[in-house]
Amino acid sequence: MHSIYKRIIIKLSGEALADSKNSQILDKEKLSGIANVIKMIHDVGVQVGIVVGAGNIWRGRIADSIGIERSTADYMGMLGTIMNGLAIQSAIEEKGVRCRVMSAINVPQVCEPYIRLKAISHLEKGIVTIFVGGTGNPYFTTDSNATLKALDINADAILMAKNSVDGVYDSDPRVNPNAKLIESLTFHEVIERKLGIMDLTAVAMLEGTNIVIRVFNTADTNNFYKVLSGEKVGTIITK
Repeated sequence: MHSIYKRIIIKLSGEALADSKNSQILDKEKLSGIANVIKMIHDVGVQVGIVVGAGNIWRGRIADSIGIERSTADYMGMLGTIMNGLAIQSAIEEKGVRCRVMSAINVPQVCEPYIRLKAISHLEKGIVTIFVGGTGNPYFTTDSNATLKALDINADAILMAKNSVDGVYDSDPRVNPNAKLIESLTFHEVIERKLGIMDLTAVAMLEGTNIVIRVFNTADTNNFYKVLSGEKVGTIITK
C-alpha cells in the first residue's frame, strides 16, 4: 500500500482504551487492537505520532461534582494522559515496534520531555512517538494538543479515530435518525456551523495551513488503509 501521507498524528480518545464490561480504565484487547493498527501503519513507512486523551481515567464533570478548581482538574487530566500513553507504548512495543512517550509535563522518571527537534528525530527514525501531558497548560483540550503537535512537527494529517461514528454529520445521529454524513468540509465551515467533532479552538488553529483532518470510524480497521491511500471514507476537513 502506498500512503499519501508521510507523517501523521493519530488522535485517540481515552474512552477508546477502556474496558466497559468490567469498568476498568484499560482493556487489553483494545490496546492490542490499537497496537496492531499502529504497527500496520508504521510498516508501510508512515511516521506516526499519537495524542491520547484521558476520558477513561478523569473527566471534568467529576471535578465539578467534587468541587475541584478547573486548573487543578485540567492538570489531573494531563497526568491521566501520561498513564494512557505509557499503556499504549507497552502495547506497541509488544508488537516489536520502537516507541517513545514525550510529555509536556516533566516526569523524567517515566518518559521524555517534549522537545520538538527530538520528536522529529524520533519520527524520522521510524519511532512511534506518543505526545502526552496535553499542552502543559490548563484550559486546553487534547484536541488542541493534537493540532499544536501536528503544526509543530509538520504533520500532513490528523486522523481523528472514532469508535462508533462514521464521520461528521449535519446533526447528531444519535438523536436524529435522518442525520446525513458530510463527506468534505473546510475548517471555516466547521467553526461557522459549530460542528462538535472536535474542539473548535483546535480547528481554528489549522485555518490557512495545509494539514488535513480525517474523521472516520475505526471499528473497521480497513478504514485506516483507505484513509492512508486517499480513498473516500468518513469526512475530510481542509483549508
